[in-house]
Amino acid sequence: MAILEVNKRILEELESMGFPTARATRALHSSGNRSIDSAIDWLMEHEHDPDIDQKPLVTINVVVEGENSVPFPEEVKLKAQQEHDRQKKLEENRRLESEREKERIRTGKEIMEAKRIDDDNRRKRMLETVKEEKEEEKRAREKIRQRLAEDKIERRRKLGLPPDNTGAARSTIAHVEKERQPVNLATRAAQFRDCLRTLKKNHKDDDPKVKRAFQTLLRIVANVVKNPEEEKFRKIRLGNPTFQDRVGSLKGGIEFLELCGFKKLEGNAFLVLPSANMDMAILNTAGVELNSAMTNPFFGLLSK
Repeated sequence: MAILEVNKRILEELESMGFPTARATRALHSSGNRSIDSAIDWLMEHEHDPDIDQKPLVTINVVVEGENSVPFPEEVKLKAQQEHDRQKKLEENRRLESEREKERIRTGKEIMEAKRIDDDNRRKRMLETVKEEKEEEKRAREKIRQRLAEDKIERRRKLGLPPDNTGAARSTIAHVEKERQPVNLATRAAQFRDCLRTLKKNHKDDDPKVKRAFQTLLRIVANVVKNPEEEKFRKIRLGNPTFQDRVGSLKGGIEFLELCGFKKLEGNAFLVLPSANMDMAILNTAGVELNSAMTNPFFGLLSK
């Protein structure tokens, strides 16, 4: 006769829950004697079986847990081992995928950095090439000018003529005389007012910006008047961000300084007031017009 083994502890728990011994024994045997949950699941599924409360027709061998406990069936052990192997393989795959992703990211960063360095080097080489070409062109033009000058001197020497310096002298004298011609202060004052009106009109919705521009212009003029011998007050770098924000970017600002005698020099990089162009009467007139524009609340309102 077959031996029907059941777990005594689980059997007692089922009995304490109200299940008859025969029913509990059938449930444990049929569910593989694994756990109380599997036994209860079997009971729920077979509660309507006609022989559920009949005692098993086999000898019952009750075992105590921990003492000759009934092992899992072989298929259960096999499934458990297969699940363990599957989880282990999944973890290994995740680890390998994580390492591959890190390697892809590292490789991508290296490629981007190499591309950036290559682009920087290419731009530097292009700039150097352009610079060299400009320098070479400049040297070529200088050689041509020098050769023409030498040819001219040589031709005059062969003809027995003195060096030709009179043309340059006449040009310099004419320029100086033109710069020293008297200026009509009334006309210049009107020109100053037109510049300031234009500046205010173009920025009529930004009074603080206009006021700041007037104050900056007045400070420039005042510094020149107070320190006529100081070159630093007569030279303004056009690329200066503060000057551009306060005056240079406003239509009428640079024009006002040019009326004061400033000129764009050094490749239009600076506004310079040459000492030969410095006229205190004009500068004082500029200061008067600036002060009027700042203090007169109706300045520019009636301009056409």
